[in-house]
Amino acid sequence: MKHALAALAAAAVLVLSGAAAQAGTPPADSPSAAPSCAQDVKAGHYTCFALKRTDVKGVKALAANATPNGYGPGDLRSAYNLPDSDTTATIAIIDAFDDPNAESDLAAYRSQYGLPACTTDNGCFSKLNQNGQTSPLPQPDQGWAGEISLDLDMVSAICPSCHITLVEADDNSADNLFGAVKKATDLGITYVSMSFGGSESGAESTYDSTYLKSSGVVYTASSGDDGYAAGPIYPSTSDRVVSVGGTSLTRSSDSRGWDESAWAGAGSGCSGDESKPEWQSVVPTGVCGHRTDTDVSAVADPATGVAVYQTYGGGGWAVYGGTSASAPIIASVYALAGTPRADDQPASYPYAHTGGLNDVTTGNNGGCSASLLCTAGAGWDGPTGLGTPDGLAAFAPGNKITVTAPGNQTGTAGTAVSLQIHATDSDPAATLSYAATGLPPGLTIDTHSGLISGTPTAGGIGNVKVTAADGTGATGSTSFTWTVASNGTGCFGQTLLNPDFEYGDAGWTASDGVINTDGTYAHGGSGYAWLAGYGTTHTSTLTQQVVIPAKCKATLSYQLRISTYENAKAARDTLTVTANGHTLQAFSNADQATGYIQRSVDLSAYAGKTVTLTWTGKENSTLATSFFVDDTALDLG
Repeated sequence: MKHALAALAAAAVLVLSGAAAQAGTPPADSPSAAPSCAQDVKAGHYTCFALKRTDVKGVKALAANATPNGYGPGDLRSAYNLPDSDTTATIAIIDAFDDPNAESDLAAYRSQYGLPACTTDNGCFSKLNQNGQTSPLPQPDQGWAGEISLDLDMVSAICPSCHITLVEADDNSADNLFGAVKKATDLGITYVSMSFGGSESGAESTYDSTYLKSSGVVYTASSGDDGYAAGPIYPSTSDRVVSVGGTSLTRSSDSRGWDESAWAGAGSGCSGDESKPEWQSVVPTGVCGHRTDTDVSAVADPATGVAVYQTYGGGGWAVYGGTSASAPIIASVYALAGTPRADDQPASYPYAHTGGLNDVTTGNNGGCSASLLCTAGAGWDGPTGLGTPDGLAAFAPGNKITVTAPGNQTGTAGTAVSLQIHATDSDPAATLSYAATGLPPGLTIDTHSGLISGTPTAGGIGNVKVTAADGTGATGSTSFTWTVASNGTGCFGQTLLNPDFEYGDAGWTASDGVINTDGTYAHGGSGYAWLAGYGTTHTSTLTQQVVIPAKCKATLSYQLRISTYENAKAARDTLTVTANGHTLQAFSNADQATGYIQRSVDLSAYAGKTVTLTWTGKENSTLATSFFVDDTALDLG
């Protein structure tokens, strides 16, 4: 918990709901908090992410006209510009163990703030075991009871009219917690809040497919309370879940009336197991090629925490924080915004409507090599995602635009092309406009019709993205490559396709594992080719065929890096570069040098011919030698 506690130590104010601090309020410069749930859990088990202020004394009965410490419902709805609620949508709260005082504590919270009663008798509240039955309930646990109180109170604060179903897992094992999650959706509940998690184990895809629906359900999950250093937290990293980060929330004199910064304890990171969903393309592949925490956020800093009423394991009114506060807040905002479409992934909604969010641009949750993952800034960032709610627009289904993928395209420089892009809007009366990036030079898209046309002026590969939009802010897009071959005439330009491997294997033929786009050994960008490097008898090849026009001067160049474990000066592992089978250049482990070196060779003798260029790496059965190739070029003159 070192990051969460550091965040508290740095806090400048103690937040109170009401006009003035209560008597006995601790000094503003000494907030402290502790995890509500046990943190030392067994493998295959999860903890909760509720942090309870230890410097705020619990009070069961407030004095007349007194207001509890911490933000209350009015504060939170003001901070996030939320309307009064009238929906009776049910929100499922998933926690472990039993809180025997859950309903009575909920009644005390709602009574204090003048919220309508939510009880078993009036059908608003229900408490079930993980099998969906009212009994037997799990064994009580005081730590998880704090989590339960926090969850129930945050749903009440944001959506007072919503119904609440508390599903209590037998214990905090992943299997039982996710069994409770599945039971909630089996009961037809659309909004599910999960304020628990743990480090990724490699079993994430199994849990996703077994327990989580792929569409039509809003699952929210806490990103964790130990900052970036804790690593990505599951289920927050699931591509079926809305990953919720955390902020510090303070009052401000600006027009909003509130200010937020990234909370130092909020979790974030790049998943090692979960694939990147299409709607999270805002995160560059070079920063994270997988699913990335987080999507959105809300208040989580205990130093600017929320009021909670807890008597089982607590003394009544308390102040809580942690991303266990932000996850049910966001689940409730989704419930206010409306039912998601059955085939939608609700986590995608904020990415299509970023104008409905407060962008959080200051603060961080630690240090990292890719600052976007740990430092708040304009647009998406790891600790706060796209930002916090500013009304409901970012969480509503809205219009849905579907752009039909045309498939990868090919052409030849100097030959005209025409490609009609087709898109549909869920609102048939909406008018669509089109835009495209990455088109080959010479091609344009008609903004009204979506027709791509023109004459490519040079060979190359374009990574094209076409986006359709309507007047509501809804967008849809599709991506494809457009490969333009040289027409074999004219002595100008660079003629290799995808020369820097940024588009993977497009334009190239290579052995398995040769072309990579993770940036690890790239000369520049993220793409590169890695030949040999196995330390066993092995042959790797990299090939591209190209036409060199007659009477042209042609020069092949490329960046080469050689790294070896061989100690001998003798050539044991080799790299040869050939044109139509004729050796142009040869290297070996004996040519090892620090970093990349540019190599070049004159190919003018091949003018007027089709040339197959091949790099071949060969190893013997002893120590490994790696040959890295990047930034190739065949320049004509």
